[in-house]
Amino acid sequence: MSSISIIGAGNMGAAIARLALAAGTPVQVVTRDGSAAQAVDPAVTATAFGEPLTGDVVVLALPYPALDDVVATYGDQLAGRTVVDITNPLDFSTFDSLVVPADSSAAAELAAALPGASVLKAFNTNFAATLATGTVGDVPTTVLVAGDDADAKTTFTAAFDGSAVRVVDAGSLARARELEALGFLQLTLAAGEKTSWTTGFALL
Repeated sequence: MSSISIIGAGNMGAAIARLALAAGTPVQVVTRDGSAAQAVDPAVTATAFGEPLTGDVVVLALPYPALDDVVATYGDQLAGRTVVDITNPLDFSTFDSLVVPADSSAAAELAAALPGASVLKAFNTNFAATLATGTVGDVPTTVLVAGDDADAKTTFTAAFDGSAVRVVDAGSLARARELEALGFLQLTLAAGEKTSWTTGFALL
């Protein structure tokens, strides 16, 4: 059985941790504040940032600007692991553009910085509320995952098998660009009160 390390215990990190636990997957939550990690669920292993990672799959449940710190702190440890980038690299000063080049993505940048890791893009098109409920409207929440390593995708999918969400393969890591554009659109719609933070896009 695979295990998961989640760096970050905010709304997204907590929701992802609970999904993995529901699937029977062991979860380590890594934070700078141990009490925040333990508050996610008593069943998680709470670890301070900088301490060793235990998971085969490492989910970076952090804002895009924090990825550099993760690479600097854990770069060597991430080699040989599946690393999941959930970020949407928005320009939060304008909320009107992505801050990565048009032919790239945050996930592609992360893959270049971690050549020994298998980088996946996932969860960036989901809001925490739809992960927590397992539904978008009256259909199951879909987690789209992009990446170049088929085995990494299989391991990732298995870690959530039996939880409330379904995982769908969205293609190669090049598709992360489109996933980030979709995440960007969803965020701007919610921020503009065209939709709510408890809804999202559904795959029928």
